[in-house]
Order: sequence, then structure tokens, then C-alpha cells
Amino acid sequence: MKAVVISEPGAPEVLQVEELDQPQVGDLDVLIAVRAAGVNRPDVFQRKGNYPAPAGVDPRIPGLEVAGVIVEKGRLVDNWNIGDSVCALVAGGGYASYVSVYQGHCLPIPPNLTFEEAAALPETVFTVWDNVFRRGKLRSGEHFLVHGGAGGIGSTAIQLGALFGAEVYTTISSTEKGLFCQSLGASKTIDYTKEDFQQVLADRGVDVILDSIGGDYFEKNINLLNPDGRLVYINAMQGAKAELNLLKLMQKRIVLTGSTLRARDHQFKETLRNEIWTEVWPKIISGDFKPRLFQVFPFYEVAIAHQAMEDSALLGKIVLTF
Repeated sequence: MKAVVISEPGAPEVLQVEELDQPQVGDLDVLIAVRAAGVNRPDVFQRKGNYPAPAGVDPRIPGLEVAGVIVEKGRLVDNWNIGDSVCALVAGGGYASYVSVYQGHCLPIPPNLTFEEAAALPETVFTVWDNVFRRGKLRSGEHFLVHGGAGGIGSTAIQLGALFGAEVYTTISSTEKGLFCQSLGASKTIDYTKEDFQQVLADRGVDVILDSIGGDYFEKNINLLNPDGRLVYINAMQGAKAELNLLKLMQKRIVLTGSTLRARDHQFKETLRNEIWTEVWPKIISGDFKPRLFQVFPFYEVAIAHQAMEDSALLGKIVLTF
């Protein structure tokens, strides 16, 4: 099979296409002929040598989400058939023309989506559903702040937050990104290059914040949250260390939480998959939620795709096609 391989840690150019053996299929796995694979920021971290793959995953091949057709299945697989079109969350190996996936991490591709659109779903939807709705317990009528709303996670969080009845705010860095986020359902956008989001939103208050920035955003998030607010971290791109006023945390009864998804076990991800199938998939089938594609590249242009990710001009997701 063709696969994109990290030849050594470094810049996008270290990504090379090689011929490798197809992965083996376990008793509870399916083999997917990949038509498209999503590109995510953790792939960039892995390429640079800063995000090692979990045990049992080929560390050379990045990629956390795919869409394609099942061409083989393990002897104990009872949920899927050969020929089914599915998208799937994978712990690695997605940048390849074939990938083996545990059956409980697959979802059927809605008939109104292309393979490219479907490949943009698993990593972002799993992450948002777990962190915003399970850990953050976002409810209808609450105020929800998404930092960095124009990227893959942000655009998904804005859409789902609005669809489930929240008032959604987001931080952005350009007028173009602001208009894009408003089209997704954000009622207020704050350009962090010109305004302080804490000051802008101080009179509104926020119940749930999804943050991937960290650094000096931390104190502002704490100050901005309403009593019983929830602050959820999924990354810390501007710094992982922060100073916390414990009295303020106690006085406001703030819940501080966060998570990573990649290394979680099969059962956790399958339970999450089941909830997403029940709660989110109907909104995709109805057309109320739609993945937003920024750019689509053939897999052999993966270095260009990674450079586009690092340029941070995203309006949605980047996807590779096979």
C-alpha cells in the first residue's frame, strides 16, 4: 500500500510516500480502503517528534481519522459488512491507502456527504462531544466560548454548540475568520489581535470555555467564567503552565478539566462513538450540521497540506485524498 511516512522529525518536507505492507486485521477489526484522511494539528506535533504514537500504533504513519470502504473484516466482526462506506477514528496510520480499525470506532457515512467531508468528522466530533458536552456539560441556553473558532475543532464546536441551543462566542484573528464563524452559528466574534476577549465578554459572562491556547488565556478564562462555570482544555499551544487563584476557583465553584483522546482505550471510544451516532449523526443526515472543508490535497502533496495547517489560515478542515 501507499503510505505517508515521517522519515525523521522535522519540517513538512520530512513526510515521504513509501510502499508498505497492508496492516493485519484482528478478529474485531475491519480493513478500510482509505479514500480520504483528515489532517489535524496533532499530526503536525507527531511529525515534529513531539507527540509519540501510543503502543501498538506504527509511529511512522500519522493520521487520526479516515473515510473509505470496508474491504475485509475480522472473523468476530458483526457490525459491518464488506462494501460498507464508513468513517473512523484511528490512533494513527490514517495517512495510508489502507488502515485497520477496531469495529467500534467506525460510523456509517451519511448519504449526503462525500468521502472528503466524512473524513473531516471523526477526530473533531469525538473531541468536541467528549469535552464540550460530556466533560463541559454544555446545556441549552448557556453561554459558550470557543477559542480559535475557525479551525477544525473550533468550527465543529461552534456548530454543535449552536445546534444544541447555546449562545456561542469565539476568538478569531481576522475579519474573514469572523465572518466564517458567524456563518457557523457564532453570535459574537472577538478579534484577539485587536481586542481583549475578557473585556469584550465581561458583561455577558460565560458558562463553558473550550481552550486550546493556554498561557495567559488561563487567568482571563477564570475571570470570565460565571459561577459554576466549566473550563475545558484540549491543548496548550501558548504554554502549559499557569498560576491559579484557588480562592477564585472555590468562590465561583469552577470546574477545571481537560483531556486527550488518542490514547484512550477501545471501550471508551466505542461508548463515545455510540453517543455521537445517536446525538450528532441525525443532525448531519438532516443537513443541520455539515463539515467545512478548507482545502483538499492528493496524499502525495501532504507536505503542502501540513504547511497550510501551520500557516493557521484555516477556515475549516484540511483533507488528503487517496
